[in-house]
Amino acid sequence: MEYEFTLKYQLSENEDIDALLERLAEGGCDDALVGVGQPGRMALAFIRESTSAKQAVESALHDVVRVVPTARLIEATPDLVGLTDVAEIIGVSRQNMRKLMLAHSMSFPAPVHDGSTSLWHLADILLWLQERGSYSIAQGTLELARTAMAVNVSSSYKRVFGEPGFTH
Repeated sequence: MEYEFTLKYQLSENEDIDALLERLAEGGCDDALVGVGQPGRMALAFIRESTSAKQAVESALHDVVRVVPTARLIEATPDLVGLTDVAEIIGVSRQNMRKLMLAHSMSFPAPVHDGSTSLWHLADILLWLQERGSYSIAQGTLELARTAMAVNVSSSYKRVFGEPGFTH
């Protein structure tokens, strides 16, 4: 199965971008579109064939760390999303998604960031929708969202507590 996900990294100051792009292609990341627009940052949009989302993401993480060992993982996506993102993924309008959230405010997943723009873990909302049985959620989509969430939570834990997690 093909899995589409993005890995975002902070680069060291002395990275030669042209050489980096060449090393990534040679190092197993030739299935990613590389973006380096913001200085010191790199995003790799992968379309990776694998038997599971977990295996696809982990193999990409390992490929990147092998090629760019000093890169620090910032985020794996799809994970943190707004209602508009969720609506697009499940094929409804943003208004429909908002109505659903408001109508089921007691059971709808709590956002991880609540403010003028609220953010949720995509996996939490997809699981909630799946449990309701009213929306068809592709298993690969849910599996990828759960994997990205696990990578991000593990990476954040590692940064905060300096304990084992995704070190890439």
